Amino acid sequence: MGPLARFVFLYAAMYAAYGVASPFLPALVSSRGIAPEELGLVLGAGTAVRLVSAPLAGRLGDLFGALRTVLVLCIALAAFTTLGYLPAKGFWWFLAISMMQAAALAPIGVLADALTLGAAARARFEYGWVRGTGSGAFIIGTLAAGQAVAVAGLGVIVGLQASLLGLAALTAALVPELPHPSRASASRHRIGELLRLPVYRNLVIVAALVLGSHAMHDSFAMIRWRAAGLSAGVGSLLWSEAVLAEVLVFFFLGPRLVQMLTPAGALALAAVAGMARWAVMATSADVPALALVQPLHGITFALLHLACMRLIGRAVPAGLEGSAQALYGTGIGAAAAIVTFGSGALYGRLGAGGFWLMAGLCAAALPFAWRVARASARSSARH
Repeated sequence: MGPLARFVFLYAAMYAAYGVASPFLPALVSSRGIAPEELGLVLGAGTAVRLVSAPLAGRLGDLFGALRTVLVLCIALAAFTTLGYLPAKGFWWFLAISMMQAAALAPIGVLADALTLGAAARARFEYGWVRGTGSGAFIIGTLAAGQAVAVAGLGVIVGLQASLLGLAALTAALVPELPHPSRASASRHRIGELLRLPVYRNLVIVAALVLGSHAMHDSFAMIRWRAAGLSAGVGSLLWSEAVLAEVLVFFFLGPRLVQMLTPAGALALAAVAGMARWAVMATSADVPALALVQPLHGITFALLHLACMRLIGRAVPAGLEGSAQALYGTGIGAAAAIVTFGSGALYGRLGAGGFWLMAGLCAAALPFAWRVARASARSSARH
């Protein structure tokens, strides 16, 4: 089995594990008698832990030249802590389990991405094929879990996620390790080096602004549509349309667009697409208009992520791959957390008009995309 197949199996197991639990876990915790205010604290604490554990795991993987080992340990720990939801009762138990699971889950995606990018460069396959598999597996996992919950109740998601994470840990042990410089050489690399790289620094800002703007959509799109009279079925179709576009861009359209436009051009296109998408969300709840802009998710998320991965693969020095992925993910997570925190008050005061501010975040990303293009040009000229 070649490297591509191994990463495909890894991402399928990882993202199916996310899919079977993510939509249903808040309902499971709530069903055990946790009040909404306490549920918010449980979920918020998990988000805060993620912002710390991912950079730490990435840095440890770089220092010891053992990204794969850290990945396997994190997935195995996540599988074990997931089982803690089975007997959990009471706020403090759920808070502890949520924080431990979040700490283990947060590094998984970034470590897997670092390993995949390295293998893709050596074995000459597209990163998007692997990441697209993950998105497809998430959809399948969510649909399957919905059927399982209808038959066996919410508790079934715990066993499903733990089993899939266990499978992912076994699969992760089979993927190729990223070649690293010697430990002594790697230790000389500091995270500050990443922030001094103009390409890396500016692409993180672009990603934080554009992907952070999605947080209001994720929190309030369904509420906005239901308030406008759209049925739950129509809302589900619109949401599924966006995810399908994401998969298609990862697999087919995205790599070609990044090649044609250059990665910096793809970042700019993602920002412009975000401006258009959120402007429509701010001004219309007509189904035809929404159906036209929902596929822009393939541009605002998948294309942007592909372009960022291409740039990180080129710009980041050996020995900092895990740290670079972790800081990239942390920047996006921090932006999403800030927008999520503020979006409630924003939507309460402005309603759908709050999406204009999300369009503004995407507009603010354009100058930084131009800086990425300029820094990339200078780097190419030197080489």
